[in-house]
Amino acid sequence: MTLTLSCTAYFLVLFDASVMTVALPSIQADLGFAPVDLQWVVNAYALAFAGLLLLGGRLADLYGHRRVFVGGLVLFTAASLVGGLAVSPVMLIAARAGQGLGAAVLTPLALTMLTTTFPEGPRRTRALAIWTPVSLVGAAAGNALGGVLTEYLTWRSALLINVPIGCAAILCATRVVFRGAPRRRVRLDLPGAVLATTALTLLTLGTAQAHTHAWSDPATALPLVGGIAALAAFAVVEARFAPAPLIPPHLLRLPGIGWGNLAILLSAAGMAPMWYCLTLTMQDVLHYSASRTGVGFLPHTLVMLLVGFRLTPRLMRYVQPRTLIAAGALMEVAGFWWQGGITSDSDYATGILGPAVLISFGAGLASTPLTTTVTAGVQPGDAGAASGLMNTTRQFGSAFGLAMVLTLSTTNTPAAPTAVAAGYGNAFHVMAVIVLALAALAPLLPSVRTPRTPPSTADRPEGASGRPPEAPGGPARGWRGRGERQRGLG
Repeated sequence: MTLTLSCTAYFLVLFDASVMTVALPSIQADLGFAPVDLQWVVNAYALAFAGLLLLGGRLADLYGHRRVFVGGLVLFTAASLVGGLAVSPVMLIAARAGQGLGAAVLTPLALTMLTTTFPEGPRRTRALAIWTPVSLVGAAAGNALGGVLTEYLTWRSALLINVPIGCAAILCATRVVFRGAPRRRVRLDLPGAVLATTALTLLTLGTAQAHTHAWSDPATALPLVGGIAALAAFAVVEARFAPAPLIPPHLLRLPGIGWGNLAILLSAAGMAPMWYCLTLTMQDVLHYSASRTGVGFLPHTLVMLLVGFRLTPRLMRYVQPRTLIAAGALMEVAGFWWQGGITSDSDYATGILGPAVLISFGAGLASTPLTTTVTAGVQPGDAGAASGLMNTTRQFGSAFGLAMVLTLSTTNTPAAPTAVAAGYGNAFHVMAVIVLALAALAPLLPSVRTPRTPPSTADRPEGASGRPPEAPGGPARGWRGRGERQRGLG
């Protein structure tokens, strides 16, 4: 149930990050958005989400899993209801920002619940093999279902669908989620939280502005410079003054954190622009409708699920994660390069389906090993901080990758059909170069031990404190006694 709740929350977060993209024309016509303001339907969510991920990750470490998880679900569900009933542009933008705040709490905690429930070994690998592809499938589902819901119902249904799912998850979480082990008498690092939020918000805003402005334009340069300055101040506060740092310094000394997060950044920078550019390619180059565009993403979803759920966990018993990351990245490179050759005369099989199989197979092969590498060796008390850092890296990598791809490929694309196709083709070639850098980085990642045979405690649920969750009347049933707890679970 913990795994189900974690995947549900993570899916909702990523689904709503992309579901509004296809619906933007309908939203503009219904609420009377000015063209220059329409981008904030997407950006309000992205800015709130990216800016508060580090804080959201640390909240669970300090105040307990259940309290923070339920609070994030309530905020996300309420904001979805307000957005679905919005009657003005301001109301919708505010609701999207509220969704982003809830998402910033739920995303790192969704991973934290898994890493503190499943100990390192085969069971954690299997859990991550289910959880990690959700990050890939959620974006695809957002594009697919967004088109279908918008065309056959209304854009509001893309937000209102979260309400019954969120309410069910809230009721389940109050009974299932382990409370965790909140740290008493430790105050939240408010100066660090303010600096981290400011830095990440400004950096995300600057990269988002690069979509429509030059990198040297003040609208882009000033937020980036301010974000870098706030990030430097954050590093000083965390290292010298914070009583409970958002990113504990000892966490950065783990071998998987540094190189692993750089690998996460490159992976996100290569994959995230694909959903945006492929959506526009199918509509502008192949002239698909919104619903047909959504259906066109089904192969991506199915291949990622098949590879991520079934094949990758088995391979990880015998092959080092960094080897799988390199192999998956090289498959993505081949797929992106093939995708870059699309023209207005391409059919679905050669223009979309063939590249989709390669890209999705490679992404499914590399995604779980990436998460395993970053989370290896992290203690339960730091799991929220590590998860917040990883998700912050992924979110910023997505924004930065999209900005780089659009700047280097399609920003100044002429309106002629052949030139439009060539512009999107260049975008996919840029993605191929980014993912090739990930393949080159993979040998530098640390070796991660993935035993073939589960240890004696691998099949037993574990709470955030390293001890089995207890029933209200005493110790959990099925435990053999004090000696076994001393040997295996402390």
